[in-house]
Amino acid sequence: MAKNEILIPENPVSSFLFSSTRAGVIWLIVRLYVGYSWVTSGWGKVTNEAWTGAKAGTALQGFIKGALTKAEAGKDVTGWYAHFLENVVLPNAKIMGFVVAFGELLVGLGLILGLLTGIAAFFGGVMNVSFLFAGALSTNPILFILATWLVLAWKNAGWYGLDRWALPYLGTPWGRKATTPGSLERPSIPK
Repeated sequence: MAKNEILIPENPVSSFLFSSTRAGVIWLIVRLYVGYSWVTSGWGKVTNEAWTGAKAGTALQGFIKGALTKAEAGKDVTGWYAHFLENVVLPNAKIMGFVVAFGELLVGLGLILGLLTGIAAFFGGVMNVSFLFAGALSTNPILFILATWLVLAWKNAGWYGLDRWALPYLGTPWGRKATTPGSLERPSIPK
């Protein structure tokens, strides 16, 4: 700790929600809901010719063209994001179709299995924000909020999942020597 640094104690509610394994049940329910949403959406795209088959990219092109139409009308899509869609995503629609489809599926599987939960939730949130920027409301706001909470709860959100064993094995940059492979204890965070 630096000489002039003051550590502010964490309140009991956030300590419980984001550090206690007892809160893992709450995050399990959230993970399963968000993960199921991503798996079903991703599987629908992975098995759809317009996303990953012979006509790969056509579904994404249609989505982008709809977003560009909204941007031209001055509704829901900002100019800078429309520029990004038109000049980066649209010319690479085939590749991006695969990225979106398999990305959704992998995020969903990661959340359902509780494997690298914080990372899976982060990328799910990035996709939710991307869809929101493109003018697609749907369930994206609620999924983004839940993904953000899962990112904050990365230490215990996967406790009832594979993270219980994976995170201690993989370690964290600040606590690798605090655990050994096979240990069920989480790495300690220095105070």
